[in-house]
Amino acid sequence: MEEGSDSSIQVLRESSADKENVSSYEPPNKKIKVSDVHADGKHKLEDRLSDILCCAVCLDLPKTCYQCSNGHLMCAGCFNHLLADARIKDETATCPNCRCEINRNVCIRNLAVEKAVSELPSDCAFCNQKLPRYQLDYHQRELCQERPCSCRYSRIGCHWEGPFHEIADHESNCAHPMKTGEEVMGALELIDTQQQEEQKLYNDIFSLLSFEKITFNDLQLKPFRTDDFITRLYYETTRFTAFNQQWVIRAKINSDHKNPTHTVNRSLSYQLVVKSKLTAPMMMHFLALSGPFGGIKMKSKIYNFEFTGELAETEYLDLPIDSAECNKLLASKTINFRLVMFLVTK
Repeated sequence: MEEGSDSSIQVLRESSADKENVSSYEPPNKKIKVSDVHADGKHKLEDRLSDILCCAVCLDLPKTCYQCSNGHLMCAGCFNHLLADARIKDETATCPNCRCEINRNVCIRNLAVEKAVSELPSDCAFCNQKLPRYQLDYHQRELCQERPCSCRYSRIGCHWEGPFHEIADHESNCAHPMKTGEEVMGALELIDTQQQEEQKLYNDIFSLLSFEKITFNDLQLKPFRTDDFITRLYYETTRFTAFNQQWVIRAKINSDHKNPTHTVNRSLSYQLVVKSKLTAPMMMHFLALSGPFGGIKMKSKIYNFEFTGELAETEYLDLPIDSAECNKLLASKTINFRLVMFLVTK
């Protein structure tokens, strides 16, 4: 009996020893599960927060954040785009998540989300260093050793571009400082040609300011709909007085593009219309500016037109704004701007 029991104990020990030596004894799915928990980046706090705090439209983290009445988040660009689309379609703008109504009065800024997003880490676009988002712009502009730079002699024709840590070596060996005066003058003439248009604009504005008859009006473009079978959005001001005549401004989107909602690049164009009956021609210079209540990021562009009894309105002229600014204006109930007019006296 003792021999039998000893042999059975020996068999059990050998079998247990064999199980310890067999690598497949531990269930493989358990090993994979444990290793995945530590390897999966989604279990990091910042990644989980990024999924929660992202914009409901573009899925990117918002710098400026709006929320609907149910708390769904949208970045400022997507929020303006949704409102602009609704304005063009003559529909009510809705949240892409819960379909509740969104507008300037209902949606509010979420400052807590904006501050939380600014603290989340993000990779530098040049050196891949992880930094809090509020430090990222300054790092990429001033501190990053991999940020792209141009040679200090670019004004005289050097086209070298490279990382910041290589610029000292390049400039010490750059051949452009040793060029002849004729070669340097050729490069400077090219730069001067590119700046002539901007300089001409400033000179023209200063010249117009010396005119005898100048007036300006702070105007408000309001949205309307055409009476066509397919209605189109357009804008118009109320009548205003300038140089003893009655005028209006009309504006339209993308030069009557068939469906402006199908394009990302949007623009506004406007025309100046005289409503009074003219007895003599009027040569007019005019330009649109951002008024005291408009806040439009607009470049200056001067137009001129001679109004007569037969020619009472100009062509539609480009309002010098970019697409993002156009969406911002379309998202507003009205568009506020200043029109400056100069009458040429003969």
